[in-house]
Amino acid sequence: MGILNVTPDSFSDGGQFLDLDAALVQTEAMLKAGATIIDVGGESTRPGADEVTVQRELDRVIPVIGNIVSRFDTIVSIDTSKAEVMTAAAEAGAGILNDVRALQGPGALEAAASTGLPVCLMHMLGAPRTMQKAPEYTNVVNEVAEFLKGRVDACRSAGIAENQVLIDPGFGFGKTLSHNVELLRNIGKLVDIAPVLIGLSRKSMIAGMLGNEETDRVTGSVVAAVECVRRGASIVRVHDVDETAQALRVINAVEFGLDDVALATK
Repeated sequence: MGILNVTPDSFSDGGQFLDLDAALVQTEAMLKAGATIIDVGGESTRPGADEVTVQRELDRVIPVIGNIVSRFDTIVSIDTSKAEVMTAAAEAGAGILNDVRALQGPGALEAAASTGLPVCLMHMLGAPRTMQKAPEYTNVVNEVAEFLKGRVDACRSAGIAENQVLIDPGFGFGKTLSHNVELLRNIGKLVDIAPVLIGLSRKSMIAGMLGNEETDRVTGSVVAAVECVRRGASIVRVHDVDETAQALRVINAVEFGLDDVALATK
Protein backbone atom coordinates (compact mmCIF):
# COMPACT_ATOMS: atom_id res chain seq x y z
CA MET A 1 0.00 0.00 0.00
CA GLY A 2 1.56 3.26 -1.16
CA ILE A 3 0.95 6.37 0.96
CA LEU A 4 -0.42 9.47 -0.76
CA ASN A 5 -0.96 12.30 1.72
CA VAL A 6 -2.73 15.27 0.14
CA THR A 7 -2.12 17.37 3.24
CA PRO A 8 0.11 20.32 4.13
CA ASP A 9 1.23 18.91 7.48
CA SER A 10 1.75 15.13 7.40
CA PHE A 11 4.91 14.19 9.30
CA SER A 12 7.02 12.93 6.39
CA ASP A 13 5.62 14.20 3.11
CA GLY A 14 3.28 17.03 4.07
CA GLY A 15 2.74 19.53 1.28
CA GLN A 16 4.41 17.50 -1.46
CA PHE A 17 1.25 16.21 -3.15
CA LEU A 18 -1.41 18.86 -2.52
CA ASP A 19 -1.43 19.67 -6.23
CA LEU A 20 -3.52 17.19 -8.23
CA ASP A 21 -0.89 16.73 -10.94
CA ALA A 22 1.80 16.02 -8.33
CA ALA A 23 -0.49 13.50 -6.64
CA LEU A 24 -1.11 11.68 -9.92
CA VAL A 25 2.60 11.62 -10.81
CA GLN A 26 3.35 10.12 -7.40
CA THR A 27 0.56 7.58 -7.80
CA GLU A 28 1.92 6.44 -11.15
CA ALA A 29 5.43 6.14 -9.71
CA MET A 30 4.25 4.06 -6.76
CA LEU A 31 2.23 1.74 -8.99
CA LYS A 32 5.19 1.22 -11.32
CA ALA A 33 7.35 0.47 -8.28
CA GLY A 34 5.03 -2.28 -7.07
CA ALA A 35 2.15 -0.80 -5.08
CA THR A 36 -1.23 -2.47 -5.55
CA ILE A 37 -3.19 -0.13 -3.25
CA ILE A 38 -2.94 3.68 -2.99
CA ASP A 39 -3.94 5.08 0.41
CA VAL A 40 -5.21 8.66 0.07
CA GLY A 41 -5.35 10.84 3.18
CA GLY A 42 -6.59 14.40 3.55
CA GLU A 43 -6.05 14.95 7.28
CA SER A 44 -2.78 14.53 9.15
CA THR A 45 -2.89 12.23 12.17
CA ARG A 46 0.68 12.87 13.33
CA PRO A 47 1.12 13.61 17.05
CA GLY A 48 -0.16 17.10 17.78
CA ALA A 49 -2.08 17.41 14.52
CA ASP A 50 -5.17 19.58 14.40
CA GLU A 51 -8.44 18.34 12.95
CA VAL A 52 -9.71 19.65 9.61
CA THR A 53 -13.29 20.31 8.59
CA VAL A 54 -15.31 17.80 6.62
CA GLN A 55 -15.47 20.12 3.62
CA ARG A 56 -11.74 20.75 3.56
CA GLU A 57 -11.02 17.04 3.71
CA LEU A 58 -13.53 16.37 0.92
CA ASP A 59 -11.96 19.10 -1.21
CA ARG A 60 -8.55 17.49 -0.78
CA VAL A 61 -9.34 13.83 -1.37
CA ILE A 62 -12.35 13.45 -3.67
CA PRO A 63 -10.75 14.92 -6.84
CA VAL A 64 -7.65 12.80 -6.23
CA ILE A 65 -9.64 9.59 -5.74
CA GLY A 66 -11.76 10.21 -8.83
CA ASN A 67 -8.74 10.88 -11.01
CA ILE A 68 -6.79 7.88 -9.74
CA VAL A 69 -9.72 5.55 -10.31
CA SER A 70 -10.32 6.87 -13.83
CA ARG A 71 -6.65 6.76 -14.88
CA PHE A 72 -5.11 3.75 -13.16
CA ASP A 73 -5.94 0.10 -12.59
CA THR A 74 -5.54 0.01 -8.83
CA ILE A 75 -7.41 -0.07 -5.54
CA VAL A 76 -7.79 3.24 -3.71
CA SER A 77 -8.00 3.30 0.06
CA ILE A 78 -9.36 6.38 1.82
CA ASP A 79 -7.65 7.22 5.10
CA THR A 80 -10.39 9.00 7.05
CA SER A 81 -12.46 8.89 10.24
CA LYS A 82 -15.36 11.01 9.00
CA ALA A 83 -18.62 9.36 7.94
CA GLU A 84 -19.27 11.99 5.26
CA VAL A 85 -15.84 11.46 3.70
CA MET A 86 -16.27 7.68 3.74
CA THR A 87 -19.56 7.94 1.87
CA ALA A 88 -18.26 10.45 -0.69
CA ALA A 89 -15.02 8.51 -1.22
CA ALA A 90 -16.95 5.30 -1.86
CA GLU A 91 -19.09 7.13 -4.42
CA ALA A 92 -15.91 8.45 -6.05
CA GLY A 93 -14.53 4.93 -6.44
CA ALA A 94 -12.56 4.14 -3.28
CA GLY A 95 -12.31 0.44 -2.54
CA ILE A 96 -11.18 0.36 1.12
CA LEU A 97 -12.00 2.49 4.18
CA ASN A 98 -8.95 2.94 6.42
CA ASP A 99 -9.85 4.51 9.79
CA VAL A 100 -7.34 5.31 12.53
CA ARG A 101 -10.27 5.65 14.94
CA ALA A 102 -11.63 2.18 14.12
CA LEU A 103 -15.07 3.47 13.04
CA GLN A 104 -15.78 5.04 16.44
CA GLY A 105 -16.53 8.52 15.10
CA PRO A 106 -20.09 9.86 14.77
CA GLY A 107 -21.93 7.81 12.16
CA ALA A 108 -18.74 6.15 10.91
CA LEU A 109 -19.74 2.55 11.58
CA GLU A 110 -23.10 2.99 9.90
CA ALA A 111 -21.59 4.84 6.96
CA ALA A 112 -18.94 2.17 6.46
CA ALA A 113 -21.52 -0.61 6.57
CA SER A 114 -23.70 1.18 4.02
CA THR A 115 -20.85 1.35 1.48
CA GLY A 116 -20.27 -2.41 1.50
CA LEU A 117 -16.51 -1.79 1.31
CA PRO A 118 -13.74 -3.55 3.25
CA VAL A 119 -12.59 -1.64 6.31
CA CYS A 120 -9.36 -1.32 8.26
CA LEU A 121 -9.65 -0.75 12.01
CA MET A 122 -6.68 0.79 13.81
CA HIS A 123 -5.89 0.98 17.50
CA MET A 124 -5.11 4.42 18.90
CA LEU A 125 -4.81 5.41 22.55
CA GLY A 126 -6.34 8.87 22.87
CA ALA A 127 -6.46 11.37 19.99
CA PRO A 128 -3.73 12.64 17.64
CA ARG A 129 -3.25 15.90 19.54
CA THR A 130 -2.54 14.14 22.85
CA MET A 131 -1.84 10.47 22.12
CA GLN A 132 1.91 10.62 22.77
CA LYS A 133 1.65 12.27 26.18
CA ALA A 134 2.83 9.45 28.49
CA PRO A 135 0.79 6.52 27.09
CA GLU A 136 0.49 3.61 29.54
CA TYR A 137 -0.58 -0.03 29.26
CA THR A 138 -0.54 -2.99 31.61
CA ASN A 139 0.07 -5.32 28.66
CA VAL A 140 0.17 -3.51 25.32
CA VAL A 141 -0.23 -6.60 23.13
CA ASN A 142 -3.22 -7.94 25.06
CA GLU A 143 -4.91 -4.54 25.31
CA VAL A 144 -4.49 -3.75 21.63
CA ALA A 145 -5.73 -7.23 20.71
CA GLU A 146 -8.81 -6.93 22.93
CA PHE A 147 -9.68 -3.53 21.52
CA LEU A 148 -9.39 -4.77 17.95
CA LYS A 149 -11.47 -7.87 18.71
CA GLY A 150 -14.15 -5.61 20.10
CA ARG A 151 -14.17 -3.43 17.01
CA VAL A 152 -14.34 -6.48 14.72
CA ASP A 153 -17.38 -7.62 16.71
CA ALA A 154 -18.91 -4.15 16.37
CA CYS A 155 -18.45 -4.32 12.61
CA ARG A 156 -20.09 -7.73 12.48
CA SER A 157 -23.05 -6.44 14.47
CA ALA A 158 -23.36 -3.50 12.05
CA GLY A 159 -23.54 -5.84 9.06
CA ILE A 160 -19.93 -5.74 7.89
CA ALA A 161 -18.82 -9.25 7.04
CA GLU A 162 -15.88 -10.61 8.99
CA ASN A 163 -13.96 -11.27 5.76
CA GLN A 164 -14.26 -7.55 4.95
CA VAL A 165 -12.28 -6.45 8.01
CA LEU A 166 -8.56 -5.68 8.40
CA ILE A 167 -6.85 -4.60 11.61
CA ASP A 168 -3.90 -2.31 12.32
CA PRO A 169 -2.10 -2.24 15.70
CA GLY A 170 -1.41 1.48 15.27
CA PHE A 171 2.35 1.87 15.62
CA GLY A 172 3.08 5.29 17.07
CA PHE A 173 -0.52 6.06 17.94
CA GLY A 174 -0.43 6.40 21.70
CA LYS A 175 2.57 4.13 22.20
CA THR A 176 6.14 4.49 23.44
CA LEU A 177 9.09 2.97 21.61
CA SER A 178 9.01 -0.08 23.89
CA HIS A 179 5.26 -0.51 23.23
CA ASN A 180 5.88 -0.34 19.48
CA VAL A 181 8.69 -2.89 19.58
CA GLU A 182 6.62 -5.26 21.71
CA LEU A 183 3.76 -5.04 19.23
CA LEU A 184 6.10 -5.64 16.30
CA ARG A 185 7.48 -8.74 18.00
CA ASN A 186 3.96 -10.06 18.55
CA ILE A 187 2.20 -9.43 15.24
CA GLY A 188 1.63 -13.17 15.09
CA LYS A 189 -0.79 -12.85 18.02
CA LEU A 190 -2.95 -10.43 16.03
CA VAL A 191 -3.30 -12.35 12.77
CA ASP A 192 -5.82 -14.74 14.31
CA ILE A 193 -8.20 -11.78 14.85
CA ALA A 194 -8.16 -10.57 11.21
CA PRO A 195 -5.67 -9.90 8.42
CA VAL A 196 -3.16 -7.33 9.62
CA LEU A 197 -2.23 -4.05 7.91
CA ILE A 198 0.99 -2.45 9.14
CA GLY A 199 1.91 1.23 8.99
CA LEU A 200 5.30 2.10 10.44
CA SER A 201 7.00 3.71 7.47
CA ARG A 202 9.46 6.47 8.46
CA LYS A 203 7.92 6.78 11.92
CA SER A 204 9.88 7.92 14.95
CA MET A 205 9.98 4.35 16.26
CA ILE A 206 12.40 3.56 13.41
CA ALA A 207 14.72 6.36 14.50
CA GLY A 208 14.28 5.22 18.09
CA MET A 209 15.38 1.67 17.27
CA LEU A 210 18.38 3.08 15.41
CA GLY A 211 19.23 5.40 18.29
CA ASN A 212 19.45 8.45 16.06
CA GLU A 213 16.60 10.91 15.53
CA GLU A 214 18.41 12.59 12.63
CA THR A 215 19.09 9.45 10.61
CA ASP A 216 17.44 8.60 7.31
CA ARG A 217 14.59 6.20 8.11
CA VAL A 218 14.16 4.48 4.75
CA THR A 219 16.39 1.44 5.31
CA GLY A 220 15.05 0.87 8.80
CA SER A 221 11.48 1.19 7.53
CA VAL A 222 12.09 -1.36 4.78
CA VAL A 223 13.62 -3.86 7.19
CA ALA A 224 10.73 -3.39 9.62
CA ALA A 225 8.18 -3.87 6.83
CA VAL A 226 9.84 -7.10 5.72
CA GLU A 227 9.94 -8.36 9.30
CA CYS A 228 6.24 -7.59 9.70
CA VAL A 229 5.43 -9.60 6.57
CA ARG A 230 7.56 -12.48 7.85
CA ARG A 231 5.55 -12.39 11.08
CA GLY A 232 2.21 -12.55 9.28
CA ALA A 233 1.19 -9.06 8.11
CA SER A 234 -0.91 -9.07 4.93
CA ILE A 235 -0.44 -5.43 3.85
CA VAL A 236 2.36 -2.95 4.52
CA ARG A 237 1.57 0.76 4.16
CA VAL A 238 4.75 2.54 3.02
CA HIS A 239 6.19 5.75 1.63
CA ASP A 240 9.12 4.01 -0.08
CA VAL A 241 7.37 1.57 -2.38
CA ASP A 242 10.26 0.70 -4.68
CA GLU A 243 12.69 -0.14 -1.87
CA THR A 244 10.10 -2.15 0.04
CA ALA A 245 8.93 -4.06 -3.03
CA GLN A 246 12.51 -4.97 -3.93
CA ALA A 247 13.17 -6.27 -0.43
CA LEU A 248 10.00 -8.36 -0.45
CA ARG A 249 10.84 -9.82 -3.87
CA VAL A 250 14.24 -10.95 -2.58
CA ILE A 251 12.62 -12.54 0.47
CA ASN A 252 10.05 -14.27 -1.75
CA ALA A 253 12.81 -15.55 -4.04
CA VAL A 254 14.56 -17.12 -1.07
CA GLU A 255 11.36 -18.55 0.43
CA PHE A 256 9.47 -19.67 -2.68
CA GLY A 257 11.92 -19.80 -5.59
CA LEU A 258 12.71 -17.65 -8.59
CA ASP A 259 9.92 -18.97 -10.81
CA ASP A 260 7.18 -17.80 -8.44
CA VAL A 261 8.81 -14.38 -8.07
CA ALA A 262 9.13 -14.00 -11.84
CA LEU A 263 5.45 -14.78 -12.30
CA ALA A 264 4.47 -12.36 -9.53
CA THR A 265 6.38 -9.46 -11.09
CA LYS A 266 5.19 -9.85 -14.72
